[in-house]
Amino acid sequence: MALVLDVFDQNGWGVVEYDENIVDNTEFKPQLLGSLNLFDPIYSRSSAIAVAQKNGTLALIPTSELGAPLEELVPEGADVRLFKAPRLAKGSTIYSTELAGILALPFEEQTVEVADELADRTTAIMDDLELTWEHHRLGAIQGIVYDADGTTPIINWYTEWGITPPTEVNFALGTATTDVRKKCRDVGRAMQKASKGAWTPSTRIGALCGDAFFDSLVNHDQIKETKLHTDSAVSLEGIEGYSAIEIENITFINYRGTDDDTKLAINTDKVKFFPIGARGVFRVGFGPCQESKRYLNRRAQEYYSMLLADPSGREAWDRAEIYSYPLHICTKPGMLIPGRRA
Repeated sequence: MALVLDVFDQNGWGVVEYDENIVDNTEFKPQLLGSLNLFDPIYSRSSAIAVAQKNGTLALIPTSELGAPLEELVPEGADVRLFKAPRLAKGSTIYSTELAGILALPFEEQTVEVADELADRTTAIMDDLELTWEHHRLGAIQGIVYDADGTTPIINWYTEWGITPPTEVNFALGTATTDVRKKCRDVGRAMQKASKGAWTPSTRIGALCGDAFFDSLVNHDQIKETKLHTDSAVSLEGIEGYSAIEIENITFINYRGTDDDTKLAINTDKVKFFPIGARGVFRVGFGPCQESKRYLNRRAQEYYSMLLADPSGREAWDRAEIYSYPLHICTKPGMLIPGRRA
């Protein structure tokens, strides 16, 4: 076996062999909410996102720098409130000693390139970022966006708008005589009343279910009876992972979170109802990167990817960094109705 050359200075540093039986155990990355396109994006020119409230109606408005093109009209007499977009940032440093003397796969001898390793690490960071976005979306459709620990609120939209969270609906799925369909209709009525004009003819209702709730729902006597010999196709296409069922114009989705049932998950006995296609209910405001001169006073991007090199001249390391400044917004948290199995 030949030596693999040092990727920084092209000097032979020794050799390490890979195990040929490496197995890549990739964890499932939930992206259901992202695929539904619930969150209309706003790209701000400043780190603050403004939301204007007038007569109970909320409109998202990106703030702009002095002299920048106007983005959107602020309604006359509206109460405008500013919210700072949170910062998500992650990086990875590649040191020369990590890449020196490695026999890369496949079997033929080849040099491990810095560019390839940077690309791999950037991809890994992007996977984490996309998972975090989904985590924030999951929080927004429940009214509270949490940090990565799942307990520290980034923003509570019930508190921000002075709205009392809706009462959890007891579906009593353990009782054979429960009128499950009526409970579904009641949820739809409550959501429409709380929409304050956001409901449109094309609005649908989605419901993310924990495993036990979903199993009890599809096995309930009333649902089994009415679904027998009928078309049980759902209106949402491309639902990932677990199955779904449509009842009274509500699409119940057995939500598949992360494999550890912790980072992203719906409690096994719970269900979370949210509107799909309602006007202006969910938005995501992206703030600009102000941590690099190259992006100052520019319109925001969804994320920023940077590749940095060792400035000392030793060329001892290269580094990949990704930044994002998203604020996932719910303007009508009164429409977000929770439910439980029994």
